[in-house]
Amino acid sequence: MSEAIQSEEFSVGSDQERPDVTIVMPCLNELDSLPHCIGNALEALARMSSELGLSGEIVIADNGSTDGSQALATELGARVVPVAEKGYGAALIGGCRGAWGRYIVMGDCDGSYNFTEGVAMVAKLQEGHDVCMGNRFRGGIAPGAMPWKNRHIGNPALTGILNLFFRTGMGDAHCGLRALTKDAFEKLKLTGSGMEFASEMVIKASLLKLDMVEVPATLSPDLRDREPHLRPWRDGWRHLRYLFMLSPTWVFGVPGAAALIIALAIFTFSTMTYFGVLPSPSVFGVSWNIVAGFLATCGHLGLIMALAAHFHGVRNGYRILRPTIRQHSRWFTLERMLLSGLVMLAGSAIGLAAVAYQWIDASFGALENPLPLVIFATLGGIGVQTIIGGFLLSIIAGNESQFASVD
Repeated sequence: MSEAIQSEEFSVGSDQERPDVTIVMPCLNELDSLPHCIGNALEALARMSSELGLSGEIVIADNGSTDGSQALATELGARVVPVAEKGYGAALIGGCRGAWGRYIVMGDCDGSYNFTEGVAMVAKLQEGHDVCMGNRFRGGIAPGAMPWKNRHIGNPALTGILNLFFRTGMGDAHCGLRALTKDAFEKLKLTGSGMEFASEMVIKASLLKLDMVEVPATLSPDLRDREPHLRPWRDGWRHLRYLFMLSPTWVFGVPGAAALIIALAIFTFSTMTYFGVLPSPSVFGVSWNIVAGFLATCGHLGLIMALAAHFHGVRNGYRILRPTIRQHSRWFTLERMLLSGLVMLAGSAIGLAAVAYQWIDASFGALENPLPLVIFATLGGIGVQTIIGGFLLSIIAGNESQFASVD
């Protein structure tokens, strides 16, 4: 890259005239690959200037390099932003916070991505999209650029789960070359310090209904002469657990609803047999009824946890309140949950008293059919969970009685 290009307006930014685009690269001891990456980024900014009429800068988000990367980056025309918190995601978040441009392009500082492909991404942002992702499967993966287990197992599996949980529509949710507006970055409130940052950004953009689009991107073998920072199994697990943590519907809601439906079915058949509607003996005996009680209490707890996680995300600004909850927000209050829980406890107490009377009348002998005992005990357990859950939701709502406050 020529010195003339390095000295143009897009190589630095100033308080008086801030650049339009910031290319952010996370850096930890990348002395060998920095010249190529910064040169490639300068070429991309030159094309953005000529094709899109945009000025730009390069930010190296340094994560504590000890090989002199900071001095070299400055010498090559980049601006260094020190990031104390360790991790890939932490470095990118710190770099994006320090970015001066209204458009941000991010990519790894190892030579594996071609920053000139970011020109098309920024063009998409200019069209009104909030986030633009690169798709390596559409652009091309050079031989040796991606391990087979990442290409054929890890990436497809994680992207598939991500799309199942969050319906993002992305074909390559973990491409390291991506772009977004500075406003979108502020809305996302990203916190992932490790490699899970890649999933977090796509997930939260989907949750907030931001406008996402994909363009082809290529992946080349990196230029490092050492092992990459990525650890496939460790970082794959970090991605997977993050998918579950940000999906209360699939972690709590779906299993909880399934458990309640199964419990209700068992109790229904058993009760109909108990009252002679169905012939005896029932397919579901005593053991099944106990299992149904277990499933019912666990399922109810799962639904409460799903609500708690949903309200937590809404309160922290990375999730939009579900339309159904918004429509019936007046029902989601501490008082209603306390009243519901007390009614269930009262019903449980009356039912258990009747069972106790029957037990006494039988001279404390074994109950002929423990179904009523199981049902009323389960009802009492759910009542207690409802009361406790009400206070939990109230705390998450900022110690307010209204869980789903609508502005």
